[in-house]
Amino acid sequence: MNLIDPLGQTLLHSQPIGNIRVWGVGRDNGRDFAYVARDNLTQVLKCHVFRCDSPAKNIATSLHEMCSKIMMERKANKLGVSRLNSDPSKPFAIPVEEFPAPKNELFQRFHVYYLGCIPVARPVGMEILNEALEFAITGRDKNDWTPVSVNVAPATLTILSKQDDEVLSECRVRFLSFMGVGKDVRTFAFIMAEGPQEFTCHMFWCEPNAASLSEAVQAACMLRYQKCLDARPPSLASCLPTPPADSVARRVKKGVQSLLGTFKSYRSGSQSP
Repeated sequence: MNLIDPLGQTLLHSQPIGNIRVWGVGRDNGRDFAYVARDNLTQVLKCHVFRCDSPAKNIATSLHEMCSKIMMERKANKLGVSRLNSDPSKPFAIPVEEFPAPKNELFQRFHVYYLGCIPVARPVGMEILNEALEFAITGRDKNDWTPVSVNVAPATLTILSKQDDEVLSECRVRFLSFMGVGKDVRTFAFIMAEGPQEFTCHMFWCEPNAASLSEAVQAACMLRYQKCLDARPPSLASCLPTPPADSVARRVKKGVQSLLGTFKSYRSGSQSP
């Protein structure tokens, strides 16, 4: 992968794809692209960051396709080497370097209506969610709601416009402080911690109810929580202090427990249309 000066066509940097460890597209407008690779001279991992004039996902897609092509070529070469090794007259094997397979993060997609997002005073509380949902719904016609797709992955919640797949918002699960279903079972909202004392509530309308979306977000939160536990060194796991009462993990756990109780009746078909 070559970085070339568009004016003088000078080669600024040449990056062997085999040295790239991870790459991705930035948040918000999707114009940022970055990759991490090991420097040939210092053997230190470095992050290279770019601001793109066109959607950065085009670079990520091309890189993914190139990695897949390299994988196929190396697999074919390895197969050829195996056939050569079966010949007694050629006893020595030619080592073939394994190339890491590109992986896409699995996600669930839900088609719902986006009621928007507003700043809220606190990071927790059903009264906060209900007030925000009432504010979003009152006085607004359903035709004004934005049809979106919500992709729920273990690390991110991505809200995309259903019309052109434009990313409206990308929320990191690690910063989700509270979630819940509103008084109307078709409404769902979650609160994100945007910074010190800055909290934003994202709101949705789901048909026929918000059970599937809320359970998917719940599962992502629990998976994130489990990864945090697994990341603890074994020697520290038993001596680490209990999280404070207002920690994100505990708030999420309480929210999950309340959701499970709420939807037990709806899953059995007792909810009203």
